[in-house]
Amino acid sequence: MLQVLESELARVAALSVAQPTPVPAVKNARGRLSCVRCGQTAFATLPSGARYCLSCVGMGRVTTGARLWRVPLAGVPQAGPLTWAGTLTPAQAQAAAAVQTSVAAGRDHLLWAVTGAGKTEMLFPVIADALAAGQRVAVVSPRIDVVRELAPRLSAAFAGTPMTVLYGGLPWPGENAALVVATSHQMLRFYRHFGLMIIDEVDAFPFSQTPALAYACRQATDGPTVYLSATPPTNLRRQAARGQLARSFLPRRFHQHSLPVPRILRVATAGLPGRVPQALWRCLAQARAADRRALVFVPDTRWVAPLAAAARAQGFAARGVHASDPAREATVQAFRDHTFAVLVTTSILERGVTIPRCAVIVLAAERAQFPASALVQMAGRAGRAAASPNDPVWYLAGHFTWAMAQALHEIRVMNRRGQP
Repeated sequence: MLQVLESELARVAALSVAQPTPVPAVKNARGRLSCVRCGQTAFATLPSGARYCLSCVGMGRVTTGARLWRVPLAGVPQAGPLTWAGTLTPAQAQAAAAVQTSVAAGRDHLLWAVTGAGKTEMLFPVIADALAAGQRVAVVSPRIDVVRELAPRLSAAFAGTPMTVLYGGLPWPGENAALVVATSHQMLRFYRHFGLMIIDEVDAFPFSQTPALAYACRQATDGPTVYLSATPPTNLRRQAARGQLARSFLPRRFHQHSLPVPRILRVATAGLPGRVPQALWRCLAQARAADRRALVFVPDTRWVAPLAAAARAQGFAARGVHASDPAREATVQAFRDHTFAVLVTTSILERGVTIPRCAVIVLAAERAQFPASALVQMAGRAGRAAASPNDPVWYLAGHFTWAMAQALHEIRVMNRRGQP
């Protein structure tokens, strides 16, 4: 069922098949307040004296004395069959079957697979099972760009299934869909709605650092959850090691080639973005000579525009994009369409983006904004296509860091474990 504020009730009235149920929006346990929508306990006081939740205020204010309305929807719409015509590799098929077994037993499952292993395709069988059983399925990610990448692939794989895409800025869904692809924030709008929850990039910001999002996903489903990651967080690794969580592990990409191992180039980064190290232009020239595009990751949004301009001055067809860029979606699509060759960006594109024949450069890789997991994920944008598995990756850094050492170690370990 949907879970909405009273002010939003009229928007979803047409989807309801029964009388909405009101519940207190805030719990008060011996003076300790907690938000029913997001589960958090951080509150502030309004001039009226009412308290409101700070954690989920971006989706509408939840205040003391207010009510949330839980809106029952019509039965799950008829879902179509799996229309994907591809085939899984033996390793992918084994992992997919393990996920199906766990979900059939009502057990949560961690699908731990290197970047480019084909995690999305491995989900198709378990999604098809859930839809055939008359359940709703949610596929969620913390990142809008990942949602945009997943949505067309899932729509094509389940062409006859009603599907809704939800993220900030989109209107309320106009239909009762069987398959929902959304950012994890949108799960705050649901309560016991899904029979299967799939969380992609479970270690990504903001999911990994925002307890309200994990709470929202738990509240939104009454069935098992499948977690996907190339760099799963420590708590999930420990649960899997203890047998508290089922696990599939794929250390090899679908095309069976090893992950590109980053090269580290020592450069002067103190003058960035004004003084650009010459090594950046050499790396971009090498990518261009091999007919590759290039992703240049930077640690600061303020660097994006000046570095893109500097690259254009050097003769490279370059643009920049960051999270608050209003042209973000169009710019990324233009890069996919080969309109230009170099994209300067922040960590918003470190996950869920597949660009064939693409080199990766992490500029100022020593900065604290680039933890080991981010460095692994950024490197994972390279070599994803079978036709170009050896795309280069460079970390341009003022000095070597522990995060860089961890990233290199994890990539090399995965490559060793993936050897036949």
